Amino acid sequence: MSASTGTGWAQLRQQARSLENQTETLFHKYSQYASMSNLPQKPSEEEQRTETQIQELLDKRDALIAQLARLLDSESALTASALKQNNLSRHREVLLDHKRELKRLKSSISESRDRQHLLSHVRSDIDAYRTSNPAEVEAEYMLQERGRIDNSHNMMDNVLSQAYAVNESFGVQRETLASINRRIVGAASQVPGINGLINRIGAKRRRDGIILASFIAFCMLVLFFFR
Repeated sequence: MSASTGTGWAQLRQQARSLENQTETLFHKYSQYASMSNLPQKPSEEEQRTETQIQELLDKRDALIAQLARLLDSESALTASALKQNNLSRHREVLLDHKRELKRLKSSISESRDRQHLLSHVRSDIDAYRTSNPAEVEAEYMLQERGRIDNSHNMMDNVLSQAYAVNESFGVQRETLASINRRIVGAASQVPGINGLINRIGAKRRRDGIILASFIAFCMLVLFFFR
């Protein structure tokens, strides 16, 4: 009796683990509907089939857990190990978590579907209103164009303001440089002999230029006559 009970327990546990894995796989597939951006207004056949398959698996697991509990109750206190009690508790907790997950996903998909189609209805209403009120649509378009033109004018005003500011800055700099130049000239005129020194430097530079030009002309003539 103990051996057959052990065999039955092992088989039922193996089935329970297999059904848990199948449920996880279907959850992965079913959760994709919650993140879709273009859900149809009504659930597709594939969505309904996936939801039904998950619910059927949950029902089968409920029945398996009930069988495991009855099998455990039929054993004597000596043969019913703590390990089997822990296994049964784990299967119950996983089943409860999966039931909560199915409820959460169904709610999330429903909310996503309602939100998408609410936005679709709003867009449809706006398009219908524009179609039935072309004059107001034209007025709205003109207001938008007026706003864009005003923005362009504001940008041009800002550019002109910056250009005027730069021009004014250049004028101030010119005045500053002219003032510095006047101060230098005035200081130079007050130093004794500075003007004569400047004139002699200029005369020397002109003389050196004449000598250099004469030498170059002489060399050109020599090259011309001795070719």
